[in-house]
Amino acid sequence: MKFLDQAKIYLRSGGGGPGAVSFRREKFIEQGGPDGGNGGKGGDIIFEAVDGLNTLIDFRYRQHFKAPRGDGGAGRNQTGASADDLVIPVPVGTQILADDEEQSLLADLTTVGERITFLHGGMGGRGNASYKTSTNRAPRQSQPGIPGEEMWVWLRLKLLADAGLLGLPNAGKSTFINAVTNTNAKVGAYPFTTLKPQLGVVLHRDREFVLADIPGLIAGAADGVGIGDRFLGHIERCRVLLHLVDTSAASPTKAYRTIVDELEAYGAGLEDKPQVVALTKIDLVDGRARAAKQRALEKACGHEVHLVSAATGEGVTSVLDALLKEVGERARSGKKEADKQAAWSPI
Repeated sequence: MKFLDQAKIYLRSGGGGPGAVSFRREKFIEQGGPDGGNGGKGGDIIFEAVDGLNTLIDFRYRQHFKAPRGDGGAGRNQTGASADDLVIPVPVGTQILADDEEQSLLADLTTVGERITFLHGGMGGRGNASYKTSTNRAPRQSQPGIPGEEMWVWLRLKLLADAGLLGLPNAGKSTFINAVTNTNAKVGAYPFTTLKPQLGVVLHRDREFVLADIPGLIAGAADGVGIGDRFLGHIERCRVLLHLVDTSAASPTKAYRTIVDELEAYGAGLEDKPQVVALTKIDLVDGRARAAKQRALEKACGHEVHLVSAATGEGVTSVLDALLKEVGERARSGKKEADKQAAWSPI
């Protein structure tokens, strides 16, 4: 399945059904009077956040969503049937934006099962029975149904993760997420092997949290260089960022500053989020050079720098401990879930 994180769609709620003009005409009943019923209500447009979706690819092949119209009224004071609502399933973390220059935020679906009635269907029109008065005994007027609402909107997906991976291309992010989760991210000895965000669930010390890997950033990403900063939105909701720096790079400190500058240029509070910094690929550098680069990077970032090799597993536990500390209470208990599964028996 291809990954798509934004789409433009057209929405239209259902119009109300027209009211009826009818008179009661039955044998042995004189002057039956008006009995035209009201029209039914049109269908609403409802967005629902569902589990199991992590892309907006379905909206590439269908851009128009129109709720059905309500049925018209009928004689014998029969009210038309209201139309069914149109429920549009979207991934958790989907934002609905207005189709304007500012792309104003209209709704944000962040929990499974969350529903929002986005466009209301039109009310049904009045039948002639509702117009009957003491002075207007035989009205022949009725009301058409109220039209539905319509608009174009943008859908933007921001993945929900507890921790996010940052770094320059080839910093070892995909190797790291493959080592600590069951994700099968593409790994290669060339830049930009990751072209779409990856999600994985980390189970560490009987706790679970979600880790997100986004494509590598380069200098000028905020201005559209390389893949740009489009995928940074997927880590806006993360509680902590794991910044991986390649130990074998000529200047790890410069690589670190490049990413920090892009976070500041992007904004959205990313530069203020807690960070765990780690030097990766330490198995490729001798101990003396590794220690020197670690000291220089600690001086640049102002806090502890971890040493890690995802290929050999060295230092991975220390990094996960630091992430788990920052994630805090949002990390679920993996042990309880495992115990529940182990306790179940068909006998």
